[in-house]
Amino acid sequence: MGILLKQIRVHGFRGLDNIEIDFEPTTVLVGTNNAGKTTLLKALQIALSNSFQITDDDFFFSDAINRNKIIIDLLFISVDANNAQLPEFEPLWFTVFTEHRISLDTSNNQILAFRTVIEENLIRKTFTKKQFVIDEWVDFQNDANEYWYQKDYNNSLSFYFDEIPFFYLDANRDVLEDLKSKTSFLGKILSSINYSDGDKETIEELIRELNKETIDKSDILTNLHKTLEELDTAMDNPNNTVDITPFTKKLRDLNKGIKINYSQFSMEYHGMGTRSWSSLLILKAFILQNMKLAHDSQVAYYPIIAIEEPESHLHPNAQKKLYSQINDIIGQKIVATHSSYIAGSAKLKEIRSIVKNIDTTLIGKINDIDLTPEEIRKINRQVVNTRGELYFSKVIILCEGETEEQALPLLLKKHFDKSTIELGIDVVGIDGGGNYFPFIYFAESLHLKWFILSDGEEAIIKKLKKDFKKLSKSNSAINQIILPQNIVHFDNGDDFESYISNNGFSEEIEICLKTILDIEDLDELIANKNGTSKGRMKTEDVCETCTQNIFVDSLRDYNGEEGRANAINDLLTLNKTKYPSLLSELIYNSEKGLPAKITELFDQVNIIINPPTNE
Repeated sequence: MGILLKQIRVHGFRGLDNIEIDFEPTTVLVGTNNAGKTTLLKALQIALSNSFQITDDDFFFSDAINRNKIIIDLLFISVDANNAQLPEFEPLWFTVFTEHRISLDTSNNQILAFRTVIEENLIRKTFTKKQFVIDEWVDFQNDANEYWYQKDYNNSLSFYFDEIPFFYLDANRDVLEDLKSKTSFLGKILSSINYSDGDKETIEELIRELNKETIDKSDILTNLHKTLEELDTAMDNPNNTVDITPFTKKLRDLNKGIKINYSQFSMEYHGMGTRSWSSLLILKAFILQNMKLAHDSQVAYYPIIAIEEPESHLHPNAQKKLYSQINDIIGQKIVATHSSYIAGSAKLKEIRSIVKNIDTTLIGKINDIDLTPEEIRKINRQVVNTRGELYFSKVIILCEGETEEQALPLLLKKHFDKSTIELGIDVVGIDGGGNYFPFIYFAESLHLKWFILSDGEEAIIKKLKKDFKKLSKSNSAINQIILPQNIVHFDNGDDFESYISNNGFSEEIEICLKTILDIEDLDELIANKNGTSKGRMKTEDVCETCTQNIFVDSLRDYNGEEGRANAINDLLTLNKTKYPSLLSELIYNSEKGLPAKITELFDQVNIIINPPTNE
């Protein structure tokens, strides 16, 4: 049994005006820069620690709103070993919280819910912090008349508990700074070192012998010692003595000269990656030490750790190991990251996206309870494990395969005169078959803007409608599903190649084929292949002897205009791995305008990356 920080609500703090987010034992926050990840960690620090630093700039403001109050609500629940909610706090935690702070939720489960309010004292020009018991955890409403933060509470109490220490590890951590500071986690560990009187005497005797032996074996130190002894006569105080101590003299000073070496070198000679990682591991050791003391004393202990960009200065292979080390830290961890490796290592249910919209902030999460085990596996395998960067996308464009995946970035650059990296757009080929669901569920759950450019084959469109029906939880029949505007598909059964060929770029396709096939006359090649076998094709006729379907030779028919178009498509199919990059370059370098369907897609994307202003 234990406790869990289940939810936080934030109003009027920096860029967060009205958000609610729920937590797991380990929660990973993802999102673009300036989305609000660090602000959320700072809100936890204000609510859970004794000190706070607030300036005028910490209050939310926009063109229409200027907040004069910061409100942070926290909800703690009692949980079992599997983090399922229990109806009551165990006795240790009940004693810590006391009955004056504990209330009940709508299911009569005991909860600890409290509000932290920051306001300006207009007379003193300072900021005050007050905390209140929340006796009823109301629903999070977005109705302007029923916002959660408009409810007032009057029972003022302190909600700082030694048993729930809050640790904040910012992105600028450095073990060298930890070594210098007595108040750092390392400094606190070293200052807590204790020895028995007997052990202390033994160790200090060894230190005296080591100091004496070091001086005796060095002529320089011996001469220096003898010379400094003249200080006694100069000061006319024979009771004083001069000591040279290459090593510390007293055990209590041992921590002052301590150094940490890695790979035989002092930390001073290592880069910021190693020093940052070491600082994180020192916090882990500090918490483990405190947990042992709490266990020995039979007192409650549940630390909450906020970690900002644990991947700072670390190479990718090291980042891959970070999640498991963080997850093993005792207590509850809230991690803000820009690393696709850390986010990709977390469980789907542990991810929370923070997405800045035009006038609001959206919190996304993946509800894996809505998914089958096979769907979870597909999201992990097809999206997270190979496309972890999508966690941080501004816009995702999904397409059928390799040709579109190579062509669209160049077409986007042709249209916007900027690269996909500059635009914040990720183009993802799903390897055909219309298997879009893992991607669109992932994107929709995390409030990531997504689009699809799809082939127009009947089977693909049907699969698209099936996936969208599942995503939207519609009760309509498949043939009644109307695809939304962000799903753009070609008409008349066209795929990407046939569509661009039929819409002004047939010349580029033929130039591409001549180049990769190293031929001058494409029509001659088509004529030579006309009437040749495409392979054996299964028919509906059944053999009377073996009762199996009969196979016949399928011959190429490249006669006429339609036949020539079929020949072009067949040649493209046979050379699918060779032509995409060259064809993309040819389209990019062409002075022709983009086809209508491509332009339709890009115009929608433009609204996202260049949102209209209110002016």
